[in-house]
Parts: sequence; structure tokens; C-alpha cells
Amino acid sequence: MEVPVIDFSQLDGEKRSKTMALLHDACEKFGFFKIENHGVDKKLMEKVKHFVDSHYEQNLKETFYDSEAAKRLENGHTRDIDWESSFFISHRPKSNINEFPNLSEDLRKAMDDYIDQLIMLAEKLSELMCENLGLDKDHIKKVFSGEKGPSVGTKVARYPQCPHPDRVMGLREHTDAGGIILLLQDDQVPGLEFLKEGNWIQIPPSKNNAIFVNTGDQVEVLSNGRYKSALHRVMAKKNGSRLSIATFYNPATDAIISPAPKLLYPNHFSFGDYLKLYATTKFLDKEPRFESLKKRTNSPCGLLV
Repeated sequence: MEVPVIDFSQLDGEKRSKTMALLHDACEKFGFFKIENHGVDKKLMEKVKHFVDSHYEQNLKETFYDSEAAKRLENGHTRDIDWESSFFISHRPKSNINEFPNLSEDLRKAMDDYIDQLIMLAEKLSELMCENLGLDKDHIKKVFSGEKGPSVGTKVARYPQCPHPDRVMGLREHTDAGGIILLLQDDQVPGLEFLKEGNWIQIPPSKNNAIFVNTGDQVEVLSNGRYKSALHRVMAKKNGSRLSIATFYNPATDAIISPAPKLLYPNHFSFGDYLKLYATTKFLDKEPRFESLKKRTNSPCGLLV
């Protein structure tokens, strides 16, 4: 099964409708997809990967192979740990990038510039999702914002070469808690897998700095279950060390998340009441009937308004 590919260069032209339909299908049936021609500076992306690689080699690699996880792996299966070396940088609403003592100035600068562009991409994606769902284009952004704007952070990870990949997972299976996740990943080493219809789909390395996207739990809640968060995992590999730079466009911690009212079906009404309404609107669109019942079931007195 191939991963859906969305070409953003086709959003401005005669192929827009087809591209929007592909995006909707990817969000609704997969929960993950790849974006090409996304507009993020690819030279900048190469810089970020280069500086992250250098940081791992100089500061983290030796420590990782001396870690408790590595020692436990030699003694048998390790089902309760992950074979990864990672750290998390917060960007919005407040950055903590200057709190990491060993990050080079080149990495800090490249990461800050990259995140500025990635936030614009995340907001564009959120607008396209809203359009496909029939919501106001800034609905997701507004809901995620809280008092200080959405929460944005990046998990920088290496999945090191593993001597016993049959004994440990790179990262155990999970769904992401947040909103929209944009992944800049390795262009050589595979390992990421997503669950689709009971089968694990292997995600190939990203060539030409395509960005891989998946939706988190909060998008599933907000879309009233239309856009699913997908279960995924990372496999440990004996040959090669996989790079993963995953940026999370998440709700603020004080954001109140609920299904968008426009996407809610009416509930708690009697079939008899529906039939009464249906008798006079049978040959009209069903949506106004649903809207009338929504208003009725949401009214304090339970009266049709």
C-alpha cells in the first residue's frame, strides 16, 4: 500500500479540486501522508539535518551506547524501553532552545529559521483541513490558540544502529496526543511504520526533503472522528542510524478541545420527533433537518428553535 502524496504546487490551478480531495481522503482514511513542493527552504532543511547529525555524533552517541537501555539490551528483551536518543525543543509560546548547553549556534539559528517556515506550513495545512471539513478556515488555529497561541515543539531523535533489533522497538506503537505533526526524516534509513486496516505500512525514507505528516488525537476529536489519529511505531535497525525531526503543531495547554459544532450530528431526540420534521421536509436537503434537531437537542428547554 502506497503512502498518499499531496503535491502542494497543484493547489493553485486547475488541479486544486483533485488535490483537495486527495488530502481529504488521506486525512480520513489514513491519518498520514507525504507533502511534496511544500515551500519550506530545502537548503535550510539540509542545514538542520547536518547540524543535528553533528550534534548527535559529538555529544550523544557515546553516551547512548553507555546508557542503561544499551546495557539492558545485552541481557535480553526490553519491552518497556525505546531504542532512541532524543530531546525535545519547545518553540512556542516560549522557546527553551537556549537552555541546551551543547547545541551549536549554527543549529540554534537553523532550527529557529526552519520552525518559522514550518509553522506557516502547519497553519496552511490546518486551513486546508478546515476547508475540506466545511469549517471556517481559521477554526483549528483559533481552537488551538488558547491565550498565547498554539503550542509548537520539536522532538529531535536518532534511532541508533541496534545490535539486537529483534529484542527492542525503536519506539513503541502509539498515537500522537496533539494536533498536526510534520516530520523531517532520514533519506536513507527506514523504520517508521503506520497501522492501516490491521497491517503495518512501512514508510520509506523521505527523498528530496519531502515532509511526512500525520494527525494527532486532538484533530480526531475536533473533527468528530472524521480525521483519525493513526497508530505508528519505529522499528530498530541493525544497519543504519535513522534521523527523525518531528515538529508538533499542538493546542495550547489551556485550549479547550471539543468537536466542531458544525460537524456534530444531533443526538438525544425521539424518532417520532424526527418523523414529524421529516413529513414536511422529505423532499428538501437533509442538512437543515439535522441543524434543526441540533438546535432542539442543545436548547435548555429541549424546544425546537
